[in-house]
Amino acid sequence: MNRRLLALAAAGAGTALAAAALRARPRGGHPRVVLATRLYAPEPAAAALRLRGLARALAAAGAQVTVLTSTPPGMDTPADPGVTVRSAPALRDKSGYIRGYAQYLSFDIPLAARLLAGPAPNLIVAEPPPTTGAVVRVAAALRGAPYAYYAADVWSDAAASTGAPGWVVGALRCVEGLVLRGARTVLAVNDGVAERVRELGARAVTVVPNGIDTDVFTPAGPRAADAPAAPYFLYAGTASEWQGAGVFIEALRLVHREEPEARLVFLGQGSDWQVLKDLAGGDARVEFHDLVPAAQAATWQRGAVASVVSIRPGLGYDFAYPTKIFAALACGTPVVYAGPGPARTDLPANALGWASDYDVEQVAGAMLAALEAARAGDSQRAEAVQRRREWVMRHRSMLAALRDAAEVLLAEASVAD
Repeated sequence: MNRRLLALAAAGAGTALAAAALRARPRGGHPRVVLATRLYAPEPAAAALRLRGLARALAAAGAQVTVLTSTPPGMDTPADPGVTVRSAPALRDKSGYIRGYAQYLSFDIPLAARLLAGPAPNLIVAEPPPTTGAVVRVAAALRGAPYAYYAADVWSDAAASTGAPGWVVGALRCVEGLVLRGARTVLAVNDGVAERVRELGARAVTVVPNGIDTDVFTPAGPRAADAPAAPYFLYAGTASEWQGAGVFIEALRLVHREEPEARLVFLGQGSDWQVLKDLAGGDARVEFHDLVPAAQAATWQRGAVASVVSIRPGLGYDFAYPTKIFAALACGTPVVYAGPGPARTDLPANALGWASDYDVEQVAGAMLAALEAARAGDSQRAEAVQRRREWVMRHRSMLAALRDAAEVLLAEASVAD
């Protein structure tokens, strides 16, 4: 009997020691913040650029930042002072994107072990999907650290709007609610997302509007060597079903009645990529190029007549403000926007571009207006470029927004020190 008690005591002591080791963190010094995200620069996705901006803002504020991510094959992660990026392979779809439950799990399952290695962090920041958030919640509990969740949108609502089976939506909502309720703080990209995550159980929510890196996206700089010589419109970034970028291909056919040489360039990736190619039907005036790092995307923006951006209404993203808009404006390029949301008001109100319903004829009219505006004199065009750039610098600079986010997160990290 005594031997059994001794064995149980030894096992308990071993468990306690293991738990203590998981929670051990160096005292004093810089707070340690871990970012868990399947997407990170140089991947040309809005989330990847936003997370790099957040890592840099945290490091500039005095944190020691580690990013646990997956980098696309053939790309090198950027080197930023105070930021250590640790990349591991993950399953990707045919377009090279980590999208789909098998792809998410290929990142999330190894992430669990990666989060338990090394000294305990003062804070873990989780990027969607909610499955990643769930892994972070468990790891944070084991390590005795708080975690934050970056809510770019509400995944369960988006799944419901795209017709996913009820059991899938229910399961996703359960996981998402679990993640939101456990987070010490939630960063939401707009007021609409903030309101919804509060309804799902988030305790403390801070709105951090999407912005763009105005050091990368600038009017000055080279233009893409492979860009068409003819006037072209640019769709740069992810093309998925909720964006419905096919409206621009259909509109271009109407544009060609008056401007037969106009081109449309797609630069990126996404679940609708093949759908868009099929819709183009081999028309040489519609080009498709693979994703490129942000600095190269900027070279395409600078030469475009306008950047085209869309949101298909009624799919749960009506409140979204696509980062594609800010990337274009930061380069001085106007925007042709189709769909609902705040951009519908901002663009015409500030002479930043043209906005319309998600309607082929209206979109074609906006594209023709952009082609006409491109014929203005040099001084008029230069003035317009400057106006767009200044608007982004005042309202949507990523640096300013993420400085605020870093302050919120480091306040939470100090509690765990």
